Amino acid sequence: MAEITIDGEPSSFSCAAGDTLLQGGLRAGLGMPYECSVGACGSCKFELLSGAVETLWNEAPGLSPRDIKKGRRLACQSKALGDCLIKTHLADSSKPFFIPTKHTVRLQQVANVTHDMRQFSFAGAGAAEFLPGQYALLSLPGVPGVRAYSLSNIANPDGTWEFIVRRVPGGRGTTCLFEQIVPGDEIVLDGPYGLAHARPEIPRDVVCLAGGSGLAPMLSIARGLSAATAWTGNVHFFYGARTAADCCSEPLLQALPAFGSRLFSHTIVSDPDGKLPWDGPVGYVHDLALRTLDKEPASYEYYMAGPPAMIQAVIDTLCVEHAVPPQQIHFDRFF
Repeated sequence: MAEITIDGEPSSFSCAAGDTLLQGGLRAGLGMPYECSVGACGSCKFELLSGAVETLWNEAPGLSPRDIKKGRRLACQSKALGDCLIKTHLADSSKPFFIPTKHTVRLQQVANVTHDMRQFSFAGAGAAEFLPGQYALLSLPGVPGVRAYSLSNIANPDGTWEFIVRRVPGGRGTTCLFEQIVPGDEIVLDGPYGLAHARPEIPRDVVCLAGGSGLAPMLSIARGLSAATAWTGNVHFFYGARTAADCCSEPLLQALPAFGSRLFSHTIVSDPDGKLPWDGPVGYVHDLALRTLDKEPASYEYYMAGPPAMIQAVIDTLCVEHAVPPQQIHFDRFF
């Protein structure tokens, strides 16, 4: 165990040899800043004031050349080689509701969702505890590091962890999931992580904006809010697909008891000239949302997941054009 001291903070924590500084801090219940946990977003930057760390990914896109020049590092890509003194800023909003824990889970079932997306169901011992919209880190055989995938189900006592994953051509993680592991195989799952989880304590109606495999966390949020008896708002679910062949959200949402009463589904495609005919809306998911919603944009709580371009377009549209407060928009940066 390495002892990690945070400069200017009363908190320190012990970090296990196999954990990154981020994992160690979160397992200690501290509000370590982060979003993606895999080196992409840069939210977990820190300064190493003393001690030594091993850097897991030197080319992580979460660090800019300026960051590197200034000696900044990523907590999610740094393993302590001994006791360290670091400089970072803790935030109450980053404190974990459920302490992330490593679980050995077995692949139970694989089901096709579209031609290039599948649902993977894993089962472990004990309850599966997480908030709707969170994700887990999977250690896959033969794949260096970990891969972050969003959960599509909700917490349950059966120990079931479900993911909807889109195959990435040439991606080592998705190649392993789609081609190598089979039901009965075991992997290590570490979680839960993620700050863009459902907040049923907020009484505003909810808008879920999903694109591609961003369907998974938005489906989890829709399921969680539908099951939250104390929350009586409406969920407006918007799914953006590339072609008609990629449309898949409606059947999954129709299975929820709130569908049609408090849960409303809308789908739009950006390329209507695919192999399957499409006579529905064409364009971008945020444009459809703004055309469909009947109240002022600032009166909703927004959750979103999808490609980087979609996320940025939604932020620009909501915050700049419609003055939606940033604290009403929730997403984890997976890019």
